[in-house]
Amino acid sequence: MILLQFTGLSGSGKTTLAENVRHLLIENGYKAEIIDGDVYRKTICKDLGFSKEDRCENVKRLFDVGKNFVASNTIVLMSVINPYENLRNELRMNEFVRTIFLDCSIDNLIRRDPKGLYKKALLPDGDINKIKNFTGISDVFETPLKADLVLKTDSETVSFSTNKLYNFIIDNITEEV
Repeated sequence: MILLQFTGLSGSGKTTLAENVRHLLIENGYKAEIIDGDVYRKTICKDLGFSKEDRCENVKRLFDVGKNFVASNTIVLMSVINPYENLRNELRMNEFVRTIFLDCSIDNLIRRDPKGLYKKALLPDGDINKIKNFTGISDVFETPLKADLVLKTDSETVSFSTNKLYNFIIDNITEEV
């Protein structure tokens, strides 16, 4: 089966596209699971912060969960920021892993800001509400050099990106059969 490691900044559409494509996959008879970084931060990763080491450990734990689903013939949609190219490449060493980059400009993400996180990340230093170590603002996000699929979520419609992702998954499952 296949594990798709989504990567992209907060608000770029990782969870939305994962939910949409999961629905399509299930509708068409496939088993599919979402491993959402925000959800797992409240359970198996609740002991982790946002240092580089903790972010890497977070992704590794999610990947371990994903491997179990892949072993049970389930398509895995791993929706997590995953900001480091070395870690993404480490996961890609597994033949069943594909990297999906949700490319959206910072300006558009700041305008969208569905969770209000960019507003908090951009507060002046010293403000008690300021989010520190915010990926793409005050912490690093390394643009993938080897993405298997790039979705331009600031210029493509959600429907277009969903269908593009669905077709990519089906094409990659077919190649592995």
